[in-house]
Amino acid sequence: MESNKIQSKTKHVALLRGINVGGKNKIKMETLREMCVSLGYENVKTYINSGNVIFETAHSGNSQLASRIEAAIEEEFGFKIRTIVRSMSELENIVANNPFKGMFENDKDLHVFFLDEEMPEEKRDLLLSNNNDDEQYFVRGSEIFCLLKISVLDSLMGKDYIAKKLKLASTARNWRTVNKILEF
Repeated sequence: MESNKIQSKTKHVALLRGINVGGKNKIKMETLREMCVSLGYENVKTYINSGNVIFETAHSGNSQLASRIEAAIEEEFGFKIRTIVRSMSELENIVANNPFKGMFENDKDLHVFFLDEEMPEEKRDLLLSNNNDDEQYFVRGSEIFCLLKISVLDSLMGKDYIAKKLKLASTARNWRTVNKILEF
């Protein structure tokens, strides 16, 4: 006798890099939501124009989900957008294990870089060698926490150090945004 297993759905967030910035790579959130629904994702929601898509799916594998969304964006909009996916439980773990807890007052002073893979040790060491009183980094797995006491524009983050110097695919969100996404 065949059993009809019902696959449970997991809530994820897709974090898109570099959309709706400076008039480039424009994507309307309504169109992005519709595209994700066409991929079979359910309960699709977006948070702010910077490309945070919350959805549910029975499919698993963050990199497979990201690749699928990237391909759909390229087909739908005609440009490539780096996409990083995390399950909501992974995001909850990131928030619960914040290495800078209690060390900042403004949620926009703390940022999380989401990488598409775990950071190699030599690149981690190079990044951490830049820590100082105004700019501190902490690496855990495929996330980089960045605490700034200076303007983003004056920081390594503002100079796109992670992509240009370390050659790592990532997208960053401030702490306020990370916590807001968890509310969905």
